[in-house]
Amino acid sequence: MTVKHATFTLERTYPVPPERVFAAWSDPAAKARWFVPDGTHTLDFRVGGTETVDALGPDDTKLSVVSTYHDIVPQRRIVYATTLSGGTALATVSITTVEFEADGDGTRLVLTEQGAFLDSAEQPEWREQGTGDWLDRLGEALK
Repeated sequence: MTVKHATFTLERTYPVPPERVFAAWSDPAAKARWFVPDGTHTLDFRVGGTETVDALGPDDTKLSVVSTYHDIVPQRRIVYATTLSGGTALATVSITTVEFEADGDGTRLVLTEQGAFLDSAEQPEWREQGTGDWLDRLGEALK
């Protein structure tokens, strides 16, 4: 039984204003389009609200993601805590901060995640890659 702690930061620049990028995170239909390509998704975007994703992993293991929003500053910042379970085993617990900053006519997004990765059920590099992939899908959705 092991715990691996890791932190990563990803940055993206999108050619649309912060209001539009923030809306892609806060509107349930918009977020489902880029965040969850396969699976079910719910979003109650408010402080204290939750977001859930249920999907199948590469080996058909049921994946369950539950996030709780702790801080929301419109067009500026989102902070949430997340658990990821594979089957019945808790794989990770993390806290994520997403910051939105005007950059000319566009938006610079900075996402920082701090996680506890439990019993090798998930690896930090897998999470970083997956998070980068959905930030890239966000960019495609904003075009």
